[in-house]
Amino acid sequence: MLKGISGGSSGGENKSSQSVDSSSSSNVVTQGNQYHNNHQDSGSNSTSQEKTSGSSTLDTDDIDETDEGGQSILLGIISQLKPGCDLSRITLPTFILEKKSMLERITNQLQQPDILLDAHAEKDPLERFVKVVKWYLSGWHIAPRAVKKPLNPVLGEYFTCYWDLPNKEQAFYISEQTSHHPPKSAYFYMIPESQIRVDGVVFPRSRFLGNSSAAMMEGLAVLSFLDMKDPRNSGPEKYTFTQPNVYVRGVLFGKMRIELGDHMIIKGPTYHVDIEFKTKGFISGTYDAIEGVIKDYKGNDYYEISGKWNDIMYIKSLRGKGHKKQVLLDVNKTHPLKPKVRSLDEQGEYESRKLWKKVTDALAVRDHEVATEEKYKIEENQRELAKKRIEDGVTFHPKLFRESTNPEDELDYYLYRCIPSTASDEEKIKDILETAPILPGQHFTEKFMIPAYKKHQLQEKLLKESEKK
Repeated sequence: MLKGISGGSSGGENKSSQSVDSSSSSNVVTQGNQYHNNHQDSGSNSTSQEKTSGSSTLDTDDIDETDEGGQSILLGIISQLKPGCDLSRITLPTFILEKKSMLERITNQLQQPDILLDAHAEKDPLERFVKVVKWYLSGWHIAPRAVKKPLNPVLGEYFTCYWDLPNKEQAFYISEQTSHHPPKSAYFYMIPESQIRVDGVVFPRSRFLGNSSAAMMEGLAVLSFLDMKDPRNSGPEKYTFTQPNVYVRGVLFGKMRIELGDHMIIKGPTYHVDIEFKTKGFISGTYDAIEGVIKDYKGNDYYEISGKWNDIMYIKSLRGKGHKKQVLLDVNKTHPLKPKVRSLDEQGEYESRKLWKKVTDALAVRDHEVATEEKYKIEENQRELAKKRIEDGVTFHPKLFRESTNPEDELDYYLYRCIPSTASDEEKIKDILETAPILPGQHFTEKFMIPAYKKHQLQEKLLKESEKK
């Protein structure tokens, strides 16, 4: 089935598996509104990949696989490991794999929309920046309890989902694996009615460091408040975010443990912060600590951030004397809002959950032999497709994200479809839902098969023609 996709269409859907949506654009928006109103509590809040035999059943993502069989698998790959080597070239045992793709794992960072909506509603620029920082810090604790690594997306894999928000609005997410070497995951998130947009590219570089492995998290996320103006350029108010790096300790001996380390930099129009994620030293120090100071671009200090990224984080004013630390965020009291996903029978074969279903089903019952076999089939198919593209002289092109050609852009890839910040809420929702199926009941169209850069060029041409009229 997977082998039916090759050349320029690699990573898309087989035409034979698609149905053409003949609905008008206005009907698509109406469909979304009706679904939102009638199905507030439905959707895939919990994935079919999880074990649901009882409420007390422990999710396998929370189990450290330290049994004798698992350890023998680990010992079997030690011969592949050399300090500084690229882990993307290493075959890792499936017992350390999470039951979701990196494209879905990114949504962990988007599961605190209440904090983001509160930041958008804040009128004071400094306090708004503080709340933006709080929102970005709020997602790092959302992860498996055990040491697990998300599945590496294959080239052309994509994932879409949505949220029904407490304020009766909806948020939408679209992502795609746009590059394999290096592995780049591009994503788009929007709450159209609140004028909030996030664009990003995740670009992990994995390294083996002896008894540790590291994912050096390159890439950037850009948050835009579309209804606020940046005084520097009259464009939408923007905030940029880097990520801390991820370290797995105890790969060869000792207890395996994940640490976030190094620096996360957040920049806004007027303020910025460099938050250091501190790793524990051999003799002193503690796990999971963070520390940073919110400053303006003239060097003035305003707030100190401290605490633990997976527990309680504090904020202390540095303006004047005698200020005490206050709780910025206690992650133990947060209620992450999981995304909702269309059912598997509506998904295309390169959508994350459908693509990896046999692997994640095997992981859910801890059948690592089957998980390894099914994972190998997917990866071997990718190698065959890559070989065929080389033989045919064909270049892979993403379906949903276009590569940036503007040197002033912050990111390498953006959603191909232009969604004007000045468009009405209904027009924004229409544009999003016409990009890719997101809501239950949506269908693929023939346009889905067209490479993103061509769809973008066509849209630009139509926009220019409409402006002339």
